[in-house]
Amino acid sequence: MPSRAVLFDLDGTLADTAPDLAGALNRLRAEQGLQPLPIERLRPFASAGARGLVHAGFGVKPGDADYDALREAFLEFYRENTCVDTRLFPGVAELLEALAQRAISWGIVTNKATRFTDRVVESLGLKPACVVCGDTTEHIKPHPAPMLHAAEQLGLPPSACTYLGDDLRDVQAGRAAGMRTVAVEWGYHHPESGGPEAWKADAVIARPGDLIALL
Repeated sequence: MPSRAVLFDLDGTLADTAPDLAGALNRLRAEQGLQPLPIERLRPFASAGARGLVHAGFGVKPGDADYDALREAFLEFYRENTCVDTRLFPGVAELLEALAQRAISWGIVTNKATRFTDRVVESLGLKPACVVCGDTTEHIKPHPAPMLHAAEQLGLPPSACTYLGDDLRDVQAGRAAGMRTVAVEWGYHHPESGGPEAWKADAVIARPGDLIALL
């Protein structure tokens, strides 16, 4: 069955949100009397959201004594500056235009909370056919629930959808939902997930425009 819709992960696939996420973390580090970390060091953790960045910046994880307070402070700083330097990745705008010309719907499935996702979508002027966030369904990726919800919102069977992501969890969620999966070589690639070639996606692409040939 040809793909009738394309669904995108947000952070690291559709949009480069790492500069603003790193900015929030370094603001928190400054508050704690620590030096800023270079964005190149923080970028691989951006797909893991607050959990990944707080761990990268302070070495703490959920369950540790300081984690909850650091996470809340980080999220507040990020709320204040969500869309300062966030941009679409090169080639994404052209890809979205190509999808529109072919009457292929597109949407977003992200683990990012709605309050942040909505601001990014509005700031970038995006018009997705559906948006599923980390607090939309009971489960988040790699569980298939968000993917299945997106397909339902589009009125399509999951098999008619293709999902793009820059993280192993994206491929796992798409496969579990019965969608075609495409791993992207741009993005953040969490260091614990291996490279895109290892994720067993249906395809790996180097540039957004490469998707059109697959469809």
